[in-house]
Formats: sequence, C-alpha cells, structure tokens
Amino acid sequence: MTAPPARRGLLIAIEGIDGAGKTTLQRSLARRWRQRGIPVVRLTEPSHGPSGRRARRLAGRDPWTAARAFTEDRRQQRPSVLRWLDAGRVVLADRSFYSTLAYQGSALPPKRRAALRRAQRRAAIRPDRVLLLSLPVRDALARIPGRTGRPDPTQRFEVTAVLARVARAYRQMSRSRRWVVLDARATTASVLARADRALYPWVRAAVRPGPRPRA
Repeated sequence: MTAPPARRGLLIAIEGIDGAGKTTLQRSLARRWRQRGIPVVRLTEPSHGPSGRRARRLAGRDPWTAARAFTEDRRQQRPSVLRWLDAGRVVLADRSFYSTLAYQGSALPPKRRAALRRAQRRAAIRPDRVLLLSLPVRDALARIPGRTGRPDPTQRFEVTAVLARVARAYRQMSRSRRWVVLDARATTASVLARADRALYPWVRAAVRPGPRPRA
C-alpha cells in the first residue's frame, strides 16, 4: 500500500458509511479544485467495468468472497491510478481499500482479517489523505431510504448492526494522522467548506495548478 516516493500526484480517499455523502463531496471538491486549476481525476470503487460489476454482485455474500472481489477490482484499477499520479493528477477516490477493511474486514475472524490486510498491500495504493464523513447510524438510515427505496423493516435491525460495526472500524482507522474526520450531519455546503479548508492548502503546495479553465 506504500506509494512510489517519486509520484507527482496525490491520492485522496473519501470514506464513510452508507448515506454519509461521499459521492456528493467528491463531486463538489473536484469541481471547486478544477476551477482553481488543480488537475483532478474522480475515481469510484468498485469500478464500472466487469470486475467492479462482479464485486457489486458479490457484495451481499460472505465477507471473504466479497472482499476478494473488491480487492481484485482494485488491483485492476491500480495501473490507471498510478499513471494519473505519475502525471501529477489529484485522484479523488469515492472509497478505497479502507472501505473493504471496514465493511468486510470487520466481519472476519482475526486471521482472515490479517490476510485481507496483506492482500491490500499487494493490490492497493495507500491514500495520501483520507476524508472520513462521520455520521451516526440513525442519520444514515434516515438518508438511505430516500436514495435507494425504503428498506424491508425485517432487515432494519441487521442493517443497523452492520453499519454500527463498520462505523466502529472507521473510527479505529481514523486515528491515523493521514485522516481528516468531518461531521457529515452538517449541511452539504458546510462539509465541502471544511474539507476544502483542511486539504486545499496542502494540495496547492504539492501540485502545481494548471491554467484556469475558461468559463
């Protein structure tokens, strides 16, 4: 997961439980930074290719099978990500290997969890920074129905337990200095402003802005 020291670009991952607002923040940050001349590439995990579609199909299966599928998709995306980074791009990723560790890894027994971490070292590129959108599970559940349809009431307890487990895993990982934790209960504009304040000075110093896009 250690990136080549000579790479010119930056990899920034946006993480959080379902409903936290990752895609919205990714889209808004990319737009704002591009307007300032920062070369931004948006990356989605899993991908929209065959390996990504397979990972989505397997997501509801046992954690180990699903984790392997997500990891393989990540491995296939790695060459493209490295080319963007070598070209000096800022890659904004909607999820990363941390998502696999949080969702599938937290459901595995210790030995399997350790094996999954080792697999990420071979397949993944470690983000330079991670934005964690922290959202209470009850708020996430209130947001999810409006986006994907009202969940089966008989599954609500199971969904709550899963999201609570994943949120705990994210909190543990976010102790790293590479992570920036944002309160996702705030308005979309407020979350964007806080993410921008936290990262843009560092991004601007690390990546030379290009010409300002024409209106």
